[in-house]
Amino acid sequence: MLLIALKLELFNKRSSATVLIIAILLGSSLMSMRQYSIAKSDLAFDTTQEFIATIRTDPVRTTPKVLGRNFAPARNSFLASTDDGPVRIIASPQGSDGLLPGQRVSFMGRAIESSEKRVVALIIVTGEIEVITRASRWAASLAAIRTGLRDASGEGDSGALIPGMVIGDISKQSVDFKGDMRRSGLSHLVAVSGANFAIVSAFVLWCAQFIFRRITPRLILTAIVLASFIALVRPSPSVLRAAAMAAVMLLAMKQGKARDSLPALGFAIAAVVFIDPWQSRDPGFALSVLATAGLLIVAPHIVRYLSRWLPEKIAQVIAIPMAALAFCLPVIVAISGYISPFSIIANIAAAPLVVPITIVGFIAALISPLSLQIAEFLIFFIRPFAHAISAIARWGSQFPVITTPKGYAGFAVLATLLILIFIFRKRVAIPLFLLSFALIWLGRFPAGDWDLFLCDVGQGDATVISLPDNRAIVIDVGPSPELIDKCLRNLGVKRISLMILTHPHADHVAGLSGATKNRIVDATWYGNIAAGSRAVIGKYSIEVLWPLTVGATDANPNNISIAAMIRSADLTLFAAGDIEPQVQEQLRGQVGKVDIYKVAHHGSRFQDSQLMQELDPTLAVISAGEGNTYGHPAPETLQSLQRTGAHILRTDRDGAIAIKAQRHRITFDTQGSKLTFLGIE
Repeated sequence: MLLIALKLELFNKRSSATVLIIAILLGSSLMSMRQYSIAKSDLAFDTTQEFIATIRTDPVRTTPKVLGRNFAPARNSFLASTDDGPVRIIASPQGSDGLLPGQRVSFMGRAIESSEKRVVALIIVTGEIEVITRASRWAASLAAIRTGLRDASGEGDSGALIPGMVIGDISKQSVDFKGDMRRSGLSHLVAVSGANFAIVSAFVLWCAQFIFRRITPRLILTAIVLASFIALVRPSPSVLRAAAMAAVMLLAMKQGKARDSLPALGFAIAAVVFIDPWQSRDPGFALSVLATAGLLIVAPHIVRYLSRWLPEKIAQVIAIPMAALAFCLPVIVAISGYISPFSIIANIAAAPLVVPITIVGFIAALISPLSLQIAEFLIFFIRPFAHAISAIARWGSQFPVITTPKGYAGFAVLATLLILIFIFRKRVAIPLFLLSFALIWLGRFPAGDWDLFLCDVGQGDATVISLPDNRAIVIDVGPSPELIDKCLRNLGVKRISLMILTHPHADHVAGLSGATKNRIVDATWYGNIAAGSRAVIGKYSIEVLWPLTVGATDANPNNISIAAMIRSADLTLFAAGDIEPQVQEQLRGQVGKVDIYKVAHHGSRFQDSQLMQELDPTLAVISAGEGNTYGHPAPETLQSLQRTGAHILRTDRDGAIAIKAQRHRITFDTQGSKLTFLGIE
């Protein structure tokens, strides 16, 4: 890719535009053919059968949220090729750890439909995985390097960070650490990006000058090392696009002129889309392209501006994250729905530490299969840098974020703001920033006081009841530690007076570590409470209606959910967990009319209509994941709620929901619509 990029000097703007147009047309056609072949696959679903597959990616741990289904968290996920097309395989770690790309395997499994567009099916392995073809020596050698670096890096967050920064191996990173990195704006450091390739390329070019006098042999050597580096970190789509962006950056360094490198960027975009048309739908590809464009277009201007007051080297360090973030901000907002003002500071602080970790870590990785002791000796010198980045991430994650609209609305607002600043610059920069932050403050969510809050945790449940002094009652914690932690942070919850975990399903309890992170939990109800149990916390009285006995068991765990009535002078709430009709029938006559009904089992079709009529809720709230594979909430359940006259809110469409009640008069605000409906009675 580097050599290709250097040859682009021969292209003029017209030929580059022609290449771009042709590549887009060919890429669109290729993508259409691939999607058609996937749609027309003859693979039999929901039957156990034998599969023979060639492994394409390393097995990695996955979670229920990633899969969109309630599989146990301790499962491995990897892509493979079969005669029926590309598939994603889900297997136990015991049977799939150690498998390598290129191996051919056979196993018994069950194919089910998948929402992942680029695969024919999701295959659940039901038997032993038999290796038909062993890994090649090349693949085994690369695996030894990856394992060696992982072993040499040591324990803790700093030890988990080094393999991630050097070769994109995040297998040692905890969920909490990943959340800290993402919230502080540093998550890009643990994914192989164009920066990794640029650093490695620059290092190899520097070393090559002591071997070769001419530039051509140096470039050939660098290209060979880069190809090997791609194989080492695995030639995934994200890695290939990172290599393409790195080639563009190196060309820019050689040319010294951004305008001469922009055609190369266009060619790289076209080449990546042509090789893998699915990249055109990947936000990561958009971020890679925008970050590279920011470094080419904006970074030199920032360097010149800052060089008036700072040394040029320091100005360059500051300019890189600022330029990349400026171009990426609209896409980041569209994906995450928030801006971390601290992310610029975090990136500036971490930037000087990235190069030594990448270079020394790369050398240690190459040496590790030969001598683990020497690799550990080298890692010793960069562990303080990794520890510093970990500390920056932990510190930065404590700062509040600015909540913004997701999707096209958030993208349009931020893109318009940045374009206006770029066009008018000094004349409008300060007024626009002041206006934007004023609008963000006025449009913040939740906008004011709230009593009840439904966190948007995807296909799961997490409900928060407000108490004074940054305290709360929390009912369930969803499937993702990161999402519940983010929700509680945004709400300012520092202490959980009572945590109710309704029943042992991952979509209700898997986020526990995120809920308890840096928070005190005074009491937890989880299988240790039965009907008749009561508590008074602040202004709320809580009465458990189900299950009937402590430590109850049932073939269907939904039916041992803790179902509780929560009352205050301002509201009545029935939180039903996931109880199903046979339990709901037994609760008739015990609940009565309520202001708010937290609808059982994410609004599934399994509901008792008579209990629903008895509840006669003013407001019905449903927690469900957008596009979930269960069809929650079910149309028949929505119709039954409508017949009661209830106003219905659901997180899959409305996003998070904030509710305020005063003397049983309810107002609410939703993150998705940003509208407040007053006077519901």
